[in-house]
Amino acid sequence: MSLKRVEVESSLKSFLLFFTSLTLLMSIILYRSYTKEVDSLDKELFTQMRLCSFDLKCTKFEFDFITADQDKLYQFYKNTQGVYALFSIPNTSGYVMKLLYPEQQYEQALDAIKEQHIYKYLLVLMVLAAVSFVFSWYALRPLKQALILSDEFIKDILHDFNTPLSSLRLNASLLREEQPENKKALRLEQAVGIILSLQDNLRSYIDESPLQNETLDLKELIQRRLAFFAQQYSNITFTDRLDSFKVYANADALTRILDNLISNAAKYNKKKGSVELLLDAKNKRLIIKDTGKGILHPKKVFERFYKEHDRGLGIGLHIVKKLCDSLHIPIYVDSEIDIGSTFTLELGSVSAE
Repeated sequence: MSLKRVEVESSLKSFLLFFTSLTLLMSIILYRSYTKEVDSLDKELFTQMRLCSFDLKCTKFEFDFITADQDKLYQFYKNTQGVYALFSIPNTSGYVMKLLYPEQQYEQALDAIKEQHIYKYLLVLMVLAAVSFVFSWYALRPLKQALILSDEFIKDILHDFNTPLSSLRLNASLLREEQPENKKALRLEQAVGIILSLQDNLRSYIDESPLQNETLDLKELIQRRLAFFAQQYSNITFTDRLDSFKVYANADALTRILDNLISNAAKYNKKKGSVELLLDAKNKRLIIKDTGKGILHPKKVFERFYKEHDRGLGIGLHIVKKLCDSLHIPIYVDSEIDIGSTFTLELGSVSAE
């Protein structure tokens, strides 16, 4: 079973967190090692300078006799000429001996230390990447198994629901035919429809199969879904301005998108509120606008399990975004508290014209 997006995202974040932490720690350790080796180089050069100052039998350093200045004797100094130290001359107070290690040679020694540490750093990075990958895979393995069990459980439940739901739907339809004016029969039929819609949502939530597309009359599809929801939400006014527009898309996915958006617009609306659908063929755009409670955090509405009200499971709009992504339909939301929300679907990529 291939990794789902949530598993890939979790694996990547876990890998980056572990790898970044180890890399930062290792960078500090290697930097301290580098500075220690530079200090060791300086101390070694200074020791060699002290020995050389006694007999001057060394070719490694340049030496000169200069007048005494403010620089202290027997100290290690660095400047643009290189590194040097000053030593006293026996029986002379006005002059001192200066031993210099040229800058070019000193830089070459530093470059050798740098190259050695860069090689170590790259090698360590490769090891850390491998360790981080193994760690993230091992740490998230229980999550993957839990997701697999969760998907299998939902599939089993959906399968077991088919028989009783089919029986309920059939008997509700028969009761409505026998007693068309019976409000209880109408509410029963509507309740069965809601359960079937929830079942379809759960199926869409776990379904990873590729979508089969076909040419659809979007205006006709919207009108059918509006008629369905108008029966369920008699206290909401549904209006539409629909141009004739055909799309090449998956019928089930497009129906799920419409059902979730229209259902949410009605469910979270004000009492005697309204829902308006605008299908603009010229701009290839579908707009669903409501006069509902509004959304406090519009950028979060498509996140899985996010909800701002007690009702619902928090997966409806996540499914909408998932299906829109599958159909390559950009979707946007604009909302104001106590004024309403507007969802816009850009249909250019699925236009059949």
